[in-house]
Amino acid sequence: MTSPTLSGKNPVRVRFAPSPTGALHLGGARTALFNYLFARHHGGEFVLRVEDTDRERSTEESVSGIFDGMNWLGLEWDSGPFYQSQRMERYLEAARTLLSSGHAYRCDCSPDDLEARRKEAMAAGLPPRYDGRCRNRNVPADRPHVIRFHNTRKGDVVVSDLIRGNVTFDAEVLDDLVLVRSDRTPTYNFAVVIDDADMNISHVIRGDDHINNTPRQILLFEALGVSLPAFAHIPMIHGTDRTKLSKRHGATSVTAYRDMGYLPDAMVNYIVRLGWSHKDQEIFSRAELIEFFDLDHVGSSPSIFNPEKLLWLNAHYMKTSRGTDLLPQLLPFLPEEKDPLYPGSKDSGPGAEHLIRAIDEWKGRTRTLLELGESLQPFLDRHFAYSPELAKKGFTAENIPVLREVYRRLEAVELWDHDHLSEALKSLVQELSLKLGQVASPLRGALTGQTVSPGIHEVMILLGKQESLSRINRAIEHLGETS
Repeated sequence: MTSPTLSGKNPVRVRFAPSPTGALHLGGARTALFNYLFARHHGGEFVLRVEDTDRERSTEESVSGIFDGMNWLGLEWDSGPFYQSQRMERYLEAARTLLSSGHAYRCDCSPDDLEARRKEAMAAGLPPRYDGRCRNRNVPADRPHVIRFHNTRKGDVVVSDLIRGNVTFDAEVLDDLVLVRSDRTPTYNFAVVIDDADMNISHVIRGDDHINNTPRQILLFEALGVSLPAFAHIPMIHGTDRTKLSKRHGATSVTAYRDMGYLPDAMVNYIVRLGWSHKDQEIFSRAELIEFFDLDHVGSSPSIFNPEKLLWLNAHYMKTSRGTDLLPQLLPFLPEEKDPLYPGSKDSGPGAEHLIRAIDEWKGRTRTLLELGESLQPFLDRHFAYSPELAKKGFTAENIPVLREVYRRLEAVELWDHDHLSEALKSLVQELSLKLGQVASPLRGALTGQTVSPGIHEVMILLGKQESLSRINRAIEHLGETS
């Protein structure tokens, strides 16, 4: 039996089914995103299912982390979350059905016996699979036992994969897998099939590390008399060294990138391009992703995760976002103010208005919210520190005469706008026979404590006349003390 193709007759219903044994990593986030976009593109339903039958490794913290990551990325699910741990009786009921139909049997072979027979098979050059010893023994239900699937298939099992094409497996090497363990908990392959059947999943879109599970699951679907979903196995994500993505390649959880100041839209845009393309387009809005996404443009080769490309993309989103949109995302990255320039709330009133103006001036010069928050400190707090790089760039006591003259000229400026400030500095440069940089650089250091900033006129306008003059005086005192 092969998987069906997409048809308008059956509604699309897909699922993301993470195991809560850790944070939502990039591979899982991409699987969730592909399922989400596929459902939205086809007007279908996106189901969230938590596969938490591993009692030792599953944690509430991981569940919360996965939900947190999905919410940050904007991947809203339509149904769920459903928990496998709350469906145990359903799995046992399905196992009893298979026992009654002869598609399953009880097995009381001990772990030591199984290991001994496994070694014997390997020594004889045979596949180390269960030999079916208990198939006809009618093991009593009151004895400790597992429930195994009775695999009677001969020949091939063909997976008609929507990404990889037909993938063929020899049915005879698929042993009688365990469906229910001796502690009455279901195994992964069994629970997944029951869930997908009960939840009317039309398409199973998941990583290709599951491809070897698929033929076993197909046999279970057949034994249950349930129609197969379509299968689509997404290639893995590799690091730049072309090995499987891991912690040695940097952060792998999406919330780690959130905490480093990446934007969710940039993250979604980057993740979706790990294996999917639409012509030569690189930047996509959410609406465009939903409009364009389908499985026919998902590649079959592993994708390469490039952190520099992600950083470039995030910088693009920073630059093109409005300050009002960046403000709520930026708030966790703003430093604590010791001497606030605008006392009061950062998210409302004059403080927020000032902050949005500063964001709009600075956003194109930073790549992450973390960088932006650090860069904005002088525009929020009078108690800012002078960067150690300033002295290396010549911010020394030699600048005091220039700064005093700058103060005198700016103090006389009546209309504090770009044209009048520009004229004041130009006339100063000409009269002192200096280059503009010889004035602008120490002035920038005095106003911001940094070696780079938006245009010096924009900085002064943003700070206002009184604050700008105060900072020039403060810098003169600072340089005098350090001479």
